[in-house]
Amino acid sequence: MGSSATLPPMAKRNDSIRALLDALDDPSLVVERQVVQTANAPARELLGEGIEGRDLRLAIRHPRALEFALAGEAGEIELTGIGELGRPWRLSVRPIGDGTLLLRLVDRSRVHAAEKLRVDFVANASHELRTPLTAVLGYAESLEDGDLEPELVSRFASTISGEAKRMLRIIEDLMSLSRIEADRFVAPADDISLGAILRSSVENIRATAEQCGCDVQLDVQDGLPQVQGDFPQLVQMIDNLLSNAVRYGCVAPECKIRASAQADGHWVRIDVSDTGPGIPRDHLPFITRRFYRVDEARSRDSGGTGLGLAIVKHAVERHRGSLSIDSKIGEGTIVTVRLPVAG
Repeated sequence: MGSSATLPPMAKRNDSIRALLDALDDPSLVVERQVVQTANAPARELLGEGIEGRDLRLAIRHPRALEFALAGEAGEIELTGIGELGRPWRLSVRPIGDGTLLLRLVDRSRVHAAEKLRVDFVANASHELRTPLTAVLGYAESLEDGDLEPELVSRFASTISGEAKRMLRIIEDLMSLSRIEADRFVAPADDISLGAILRSSVENIRATAEQCGCDVQLDVQDGLPQVQGDFPQLVQMIDNLLSNAVRYGCVAPECKIRASAQADGHWVRIDVSDTGPGIPRDHLPFITRRFYRVDEARSRDSGGTGLGLAIVKHAVERHRGSLSIDSKIGEGTIVTVRLPVAG
């Protein structure tokens, strides 16, 4: 007979409980009469290797958690500070008979981070829209009062038009970002030529670049393989890369923009580079965040919405690709996108 057949009932029960706890990814404890009987690996890592057999009050040194757990009633509570200052947890307590409790700690860090992103996004969007709206209302009220010189009327109307267009660009970019995020779990299915999109986008941006005194160079590899993609999203992705390069890289007549597309193994690689002033290294990890700006005044003056690179990032992620940004002060910036070749 197997060795398990000779185990006493209590040992079998303990083995079953340990197997159950070990199957849980969250820190989990079985507590009997305030003593920790069993703890899984995540619990031992969080609270200490020697917690089994110890009084719960020594294992969890958190007043609110102890008060809730020692009450012995089923329920859940949100709290912070177990194992790490400020780290959020949900403590779940479940009686499992004979004065025994199952305690489970669910890490809420990601949920709290996502909620903070949502709150920050709403606050930033409100701020970005409120700024031009305030200008529109102010100039409109001045026009409403009348008795203005024709020259002032024309200037105020021009300002109202410009600020309204700025709000429209922000709203359109927000809608684009929303559509991309809504489709993030749906794989694009059309065969798309990135080379054709790049050629078209470069021609569309060339006049703007020339007005800034900037030269745009294009290099598309012959016979470039297609990618599986969403055509409007890829057009917007490349348009945003080029417009960003022109907006922030064309600061002097000698500056150049270079766009290229080439095969790179099982990927198609798009590079868009400029010889502008570059981006400080400490800003690079954050520039794909919504409404993040390295230079707020310059970004607004140039017509940027602060959403261009966020749209690029989410479009690349939806197409199961990769995005990298490298920049050196005084030398320029290069943005590289790799998308998988259509299979």
